[in-house]
Amino acid sequence: MAEYRIIPLTTAPNQYFDCTIPMDGQNKTLRFNVRYNDLAKYWWLEIRDPATNAYIADNIVLVTGNAPAADLLEQLRYLGIGSAAVINVSGKNADRPDDTTLGADFVLVWGDTV
Repeated sequence: MAEYRIIPLTTAPNQYFDCTIPMDGQNKTLRFNVRYNDLAKYWWLEIRDPATNAYIADNIVLVTGNAPAADLLEQLRYLGIGSAAVINVSGKNADRPDDTTLGADFVLVWGDTV
């Protein structure tokens, strides 16, 4: 059975934290940097290895989508870092979180590789 976890995000414009996520039968810790681009009006995600601080992935824009495009990590499956999707839990008519809705109206869900 697949496991999923909501990644704890807020509307702070620069979030930097480590998070342990159950994925693919094991717990993996990743380092997240979530930033808001005020000019372009979108959030983006950077993922690093917490042991070495080496980049795993960068410039992942946090937008919603329909399967299979909803998986933000689809093109990065070979990295073994699971699947992630931004989910609109409020039902607001928007395709991405803004500077006031991340973590409340829109959540980032992470789990097993699809």
